[in-house]
Amino acid sequence: MRLDLEGFDLDAFVRATLAEDLGPTGRDVTSEAVIPADARFRGVMDSRDAIVVAGLPIAETFFRALDPDVAIEPLVAEGDAVPAGTDLLRLTGNARALLTAERSALNTLQHLSGIATLTRAYVDAIAGTGAILLDTRKTIPGLRILEKYATRMGGAQNHRMGLWDAAMIKDNHVAVASGVGEAVRRAVDAGVDRIIVEVDRLDQIEPAIAAGATHLLLDNMDAPMLRQAVALVAGRVPTEASGGVTLETIRAKAETGVTYISVGRITQSAPAADIGLDFASV
Repeated sequence: MRLDLEGFDLDAFVRATLAEDLGPTGRDVTSEAVIPADARFRGVMDSRDAIVVAGLPIAETFFRALDPDVAIEPLVAEGDAVPAGTDLLRLTGNARALLTAERSALNTLQHLSGIATLTRAYVDAIAGTGAILLDTRKTIPGLRILEKYATRMGGAQNHRMGLWDAAMIKDNHVAVASGVGEAVRRAVDAGVDRIIVEVDRLDQIEPAIAAGATHLLLDNMDAPMLRQAVALVAGRVPTEASGGVTLETIRAKAETGVTYISVGRITQSAPAADIGLDFASV
Protein backbone atom coordinates (compact mmCIF):
# COMPACT_ATOMS: atom_id res chain seq x y z
CA MET A 1 0.00 0.00 0.00
CA ARG A 2 1.22 3.50 -0.84
CA LEU A 3 0.99 5.66 2.27
CA ASP A 4 -0.32 9.20 1.98
CA LEU A 5 2.36 10.89 4.10
CA GLU A 6 3.14 13.96 2.02
CA GLY A 7 5.93 15.96 3.63
CA PHE A 8 7.06 13.13 5.91
CA ASP A 9 10.39 11.35 5.45
CA LEU A 10 9.47 7.82 6.51
CA ASP A 11 12.94 6.37 5.93
CA ALA A 12 14.52 9.08 8.09
CA PHE A 13 11.92 8.45 10.81
CA VAL A 14 12.66 4.72 10.78
CA ARG A 15 16.42 5.29 10.92
CA ALA A 16 16.13 7.77 13.79
CA THR A 17 13.76 5.54 15.77
CA LEU A 18 15.99 2.50 15.42
CA ALA A 19 19.06 4.58 16.26
CA GLU A 20 17.38 5.75 19.46
CA ASP A 21 16.85 2.12 20.50
CA LEU A 22 20.30 0.88 19.43
CA GLY A 23 22.13 3.74 21.13
CA PRO A 24 25.72 4.87 20.60
CA THR A 25 26.99 1.35 19.95
CA GLY A 26 24.40 0.58 17.28
CA ARG A 27 23.93 -2.88 18.80
CA ASP A 28 21.14 -5.03 20.20
CA VAL A 29 23.35 -6.68 22.77
CA THR A 30 20.68 -9.17 23.92
CA SER A 31 19.95 -10.57 20.47
CA GLU A 32 23.64 -10.65 19.57
CA ALA A 33 24.45 -12.58 22.75
CA VAL A 34 21.57 -15.06 22.63
CA ILE A 35 20.53 -15.54 18.99
CA PRO A 36 22.86 -17.11 16.36
CA ALA A 37 23.58 -14.76 13.46
CA ASP A 38 22.03 -17.12 10.90
CA ALA A 39 18.92 -18.04 12.91
CA ARG A 40 15.53 -17.41 11.32
CA PHE A 41 12.19 -16.61 12.91
CA ARG A 42 8.61 -16.80 11.80
CA GLY A 43 6.24 -14.38 13.50
CA VAL A 44 2.58 -13.40 13.70
CA MET A 45 1.47 -9.92 14.75
CA ASP A 46 -2.00 -9.83 16.28
CA SER A 47 -4.34 -7.43 18.00
CA ARG A 48 -5.43 -8.19 21.54
CA ASP A 49 -8.05 -5.39 21.30
CA ALA A 50 -10.78 -4.58 18.83
CA ILE A 51 -9.06 -1.87 16.79
CA VAL A 52 -9.02 0.20 13.63
CA VAL A 53 -5.73 -0.57 11.90
CA ALA A 54 -3.34 2.28 11.11
CA GLY A 55 0.39 2.14 10.48
CA LEU A 56 0.85 -1.45 9.35
CA PRO A 57 2.98 -0.49 6.30
CA ILE A 58 5.10 1.68 8.60
CA ALA A 59 5.67 -1.29 10.89
CA GLU A 60 6.75 -3.30 7.84
CA THR A 61 9.31 -0.61 7.01
CA PHE A 62 11.09 -1.16 10.33
CA PHE A 63 11.57 -4.86 9.61
CA ARG A 64 12.71 -4.26 6.03
CA ALA A 65 15.24 -1.67 7.23
CA LEU A 66 17.12 -4.40 9.16
CA ASP A 67 16.34 -7.38 6.93
CA PRO A 68 15.73 -6.38 3.29
CA ASP A 69 14.88 -9.99 2.47
CA VAL A 70 12.19 -10.40 5.12
CA ALA A 71 8.99 -12.01 3.81
CA ILE A 72 5.92 -10.11 5.00
CA GLU A 73 2.29 -11.05 4.40
CA PRO A 74 -0.23 -8.39 5.47
CA LEU A 75 -3.51 -9.98 6.54
CA VAL A 76 -5.64 -6.84 6.94
CA ALA A 77 -5.82 -3.43 5.26
CA GLU A 78 -5.26 0.06 6.63
CA GLY A 79 -8.48 1.45 8.07
CA ASP A 80 -10.01 -1.99 8.69
CA ALA A 81 -11.98 -2.40 11.91
CA VAL A 82 -11.00 -5.78 13.31
CA PRO A 83 -12.07 -7.73 16.42
CA ALA A 84 -9.76 -8.73 19.23
CA GLY A 85 -7.64 -11.73 18.34
CA THR A 86 -7.19 -10.78 14.69
CA ASP A 87 -3.89 -11.66 13.02
CA LEU A 88 -2.55 -8.54 11.30
CA LEU A 89 0.52 -9.82 9.46
CA ARG A 90 2.91 -12.74 9.18
CA LEU A 91 6.63 -12.35 8.65
CA THR A 92 9.66 -14.59 8.23
CA GLY A 93 13.26 -13.44 8.29
CA ASN A 94 16.53 -13.09 10.14
CA ALA A 95 15.83 -13.63 13.84
CA ARG A 96 18.17 -10.94 15.14
CA ALA A 97 16.80 -8.33 12.73
CA LEU A 98 13.18 -9.11 13.57
CA LEU A 99 13.81 -8.94 17.31
CA THR A 100 15.71 -5.67 17.00
CA ALA A 101 12.96 -3.99 14.95
CA GLU A 102 10.09 -5.45 16.97
CA ARG A 103 9.58 -2.76 19.61
CA SER A 104 9.93 0.20 17.25
CA ALA A 105 7.45 -1.37 14.84
CA LEU A 106 4.96 -2.20 17.60
CA ASN A 107 5.24 1.18 19.32
CA THR A 108 4.40 2.98 16.10
CA LEU A 109 1.58 0.65 15.11
CA GLN A 110 0.05 0.67 18.60
CA HIS A 111 0.10 4.46 18.78
CA LEU A 112 -1.39 5.07 15.34
CA SER A 113 -3.98 2.30 15.65
CA GLY A 114 -5.00 3.73 19.02
CA ILE A 115 -5.65 7.10 17.39
CA ALA A 116 -7.57 5.53 14.50
CA THR A 117 -9.66 3.46 16.92
CA LEU A 118 -10.67 6.42 19.09
CA THR A 119 -11.33 8.50 15.99
CA ARG A 120 -13.69 5.83 14.62
CA ALA A 121 -15.63 5.88 17.89
CA TYR A 122 -16.27 9.61 17.44
CA VAL A 123 -17.13 9.17 13.76
CA ASP A 124 -19.63 6.43 14.63
CA ALA A 125 -21.16 8.63 17.32
CA ILE A 126 -22.18 11.27 14.75
CA ALA A 127 -23.15 8.89 11.94
CA GLY A 128 -26.18 10.10 10.01
CA THR A 129 -26.05 13.70 11.25
CA GLY A 130 -24.12 15.06 8.27
CA ALA A 131 -21.43 16.55 10.53
CA ILE A 132 -17.80 15.77 9.70
CA LEU A 133 -15.17 15.04 12.36
CA LEU A 134 -11.95 17.08 12.23
CA ASP A 135 -8.67 16.61 14.07
CA THR A 136 -6.57 19.48 15.49
CA ARG A 137 -2.93 20.54 15.95
CA LYS A 138 -2.83 18.83 19.37
CA THR A 139 -0.24 16.30 18.25
CA ILE A 140 3.11 15.00 19.50
CA PRO A 141 5.93 17.15 18.09
CA GLY A 142 7.49 15.45 15.09
CA LEU A 143 4.60 13.01 14.64
CA ARG A 144 1.87 15.30 13.31
CA ILE A 145 1.78 13.90 9.79
CA LEU A 146 1.65 10.33 11.11
CA GLU A 147 -1.04 11.13 13.67
CA LYS A 148 -3.16 13.03 11.18
CA TYR A 149 -2.79 10.08 8.80
CA ALA A 150 -4.16 7.86 11.60
CA THR A 151 -7.20 10.10 12.09
CA ARG A 152 -7.96 9.73 8.37
CA MET A 153 -7.79 5.96 8.76
CA GLY A 154 -10.35 6.35 11.53
CA GLY A 155 -12.70 8.31 9.28
CA ALA A 156 -11.96 11.93 10.20
CA GLN A 157 -10.82 14.73 7.94
CA ASN A 158 -7.71 16.78 8.61
CA HIS A 159 -8.03 20.34 9.84
CA ARG A 160 -5.16 22.63 8.89
CA MET A 161 -1.81 20.84 9.02
CA GLY A 162 0.01 23.71 10.71
CA LEU A 163 0.34 27.45 10.99
CA TRP A 164 1.09 27.79 7.29
CA ASP A 165 -1.96 26.53 5.38
CA ALA A 166 -4.75 28.66 6.86
CA ALA A 167 -5.22 31.59 9.19
CA MET A 168 -6.97 30.80 12.46
CA ILE A 169 -7.93 33.97 14.28
CA LYS A 170 -8.45 33.27 17.97
CA ASP A 171 -9.19 35.38 21.04
CA ASN A 172 -5.61 36.58 21.49
CA HIS A 173 -5.42 37.75 17.89
CA VAL A 174 -8.76 39.52 18.30
CA ALA A 175 -7.57 41.24 21.49
CA VAL A 176 -4.49 42.67 19.79
CA ALA A 177 -6.47 43.72 16.70
CA SER A 178 -9.19 45.32 18.87
CA GLY A 179 -12.05 43.33 17.39
CA VAL A 180 -13.07 40.35 15.28
CA GLY A 181 -13.83 42.39 12.19
CA GLU A 182 -10.51 44.20 12.23
CA ALA A 183 -8.56 40.98 12.76
CA VAL A 184 -10.28 39.39 9.76
CA ARG A 185 -9.74 42.46 7.58
CA ARG A 186 -6.02 42.31 8.32
CA ALA A 187 -5.90 38.67 7.21
CA VAL A 188 -7.82 39.54 4.04
CA ASP A 189 -5.48 42.42 3.30
CA ALA A 190 -2.52 40.06 3.78
CA GLY A 191 -3.87 37.88 0.97
CA VAL A 192 -4.76 34.84 3.09
CA ASP A 193 -7.25 32.59 1.25
CA ARG A 194 -8.53 30.45 4.15
CA ILE A 195 -9.52 32.50 7.18
CA ILE A 196 -10.90 30.51 10.12
CA VAL A 197 -12.30 32.69 12.89
CA GLU A 198 -12.98 31.55 16.43
CA VAL A 199 -16.11 33.10 17.95
CA ASP A 200 -17.51 32.41 21.37
CA ARG A 201 -20.40 34.90 21.24
CA LEU A 202 -23.26 35.23 18.79
CA ASP A 203 -22.61 38.95 18.26
CA GLN A 204 -19.19 38.13 16.76
CA ILE A 205 -20.65 36.13 13.87
CA GLU A 206 -21.86 38.93 11.61
CA PRO A 207 -18.73 41.10 11.88
CA ALA A 208 -16.53 38.06 11.12
CA ILE A 209 -18.48 37.08 8.01
CA ALA A 210 -18.85 40.65 6.79
CA ALA A 211 -15.09 41.16 7.02
CA GLY A 212 -14.30 38.05 4.96
CA ALA A 213 -14.12 34.98 7.24
CA THR A 214 -14.33 31.76 5.23
CA HIS A 215 -15.00 29.40 8.18
CA LEU A 216 -16.35 29.97 11.69
CA LEU A 217 -15.12 28.00 14.68
CA LEU A 218 -17.89 28.10 17.29
CA ASP A 219 -15.94 27.76 20.51
CA ASN A 220 -17.27 26.12 23.68
CA MET A 221 -20.93 26.59 22.75
CA ASP A 222 -23.56 24.23 24.10
CA ALA A 223 -26.07 22.65 21.73
CA PRO A 224 -28.80 25.34 22.05
CA MET A 225 -26.30 28.12 21.37
CA LEU A 226 -24.83 26.18 18.45
CA ARG A 227 -28.31 25.98 16.91
CA GLN A 228 -28.66 29.74 17.16
CA ALA A 229 -25.22 30.25 15.65
CA VAL A 230 -25.94 27.92 12.73
CA ALA A 231 -29.19 29.77 12.06
CA LEU A 232 -27.41 33.15 12.07
CA VAL A 233 -24.71 31.90 9.70
CA ALA A 234 -27.42 30.53 7.40
CA GLY A 235 -25.02 28.50 5.28
CA ARG A 236 -22.83 31.44 4.22
CA VAL A 237 -19.66 29.76 5.51
CA PRO A 238 -18.88 26.36 7.05
CA THR A 239 -19.32 26.12 10.81
CA GLU A 240 -17.28 24.12 13.27
CA ALA A 241 -18.15 23.17 16.83
CA SER A 242 -15.06 23.00 19.02
CA GLY A 243 -14.01 22.86 22.64
CA GLY A 244 -14.70 20.28 25.32
CA VAL A 245 -16.29 17.78 22.93
CA THR A 246 -16.59 14.25 24.34
CA LEU A 247 -18.16 11.00 23.16
CA GLU A 248 -21.08 11.81 25.46
CA THR A 249 -21.71 15.31 24.03
CA ILE A 250 -20.71 15.05 20.38
CA ARG A 251 -24.02 13.68 19.06
CA ALA A 252 -26.07 16.57 20.43
CA LYS A 253 -23.62 19.07 18.95
CA ALA A 254 -23.65 17.30 15.58
CA GLU A 255 -27.45 17.42 15.47
CA THR A 256 -27.41 21.25 15.60
CA GLY A 257 -26.49 21.41 11.91
CA VAL A 258 -22.83 22.37 12.21
CA THR A 259 -20.63 21.44 9.26
CA TYR A 260 -17.73 20.14 11.30
CA ILE A 261 -16.82 19.14 14.84
CA SER A 262 -13.16 19.24 15.87
CA VAL A 263 -11.86 17.03 18.68
CA GLY A 264 -8.36 17.41 20.08
CA ARG A 265 -8.48 14.32 22.25
CA ILE A 266 -8.42 11.90 19.29
CA THR A 267 -4.72 12.65 18.94
CA GLN A 268 -3.95 14.09 22.35
CA SER A 269 -5.48 11.38 24.54
CA ALA A 270 -5.89 8.20 22.49
CA PRO A 271 -4.67 5.10 24.36
CA ALA A 272 -2.29 2.79 22.52
CA ALA A 273 -3.84 -0.31 21.02
CA ASP A 274 -2.76 -3.64 22.50
CA ILE A 275 -0.88 -5.38 19.68
CA GLY A 276 1.59 -8.22 20.10
CA LEU A 277 4.11 -10.15 18.03
CA ASP A 278 5.03 -13.76 18.78
CA PHE A 279 8.02 -15.49 17.15
CA ALA A 280 8.99 -19.10 16.63
CA SER A 281 12.16 -20.59 15.16
CA VAL A 282 12.01 -21.70 11.53
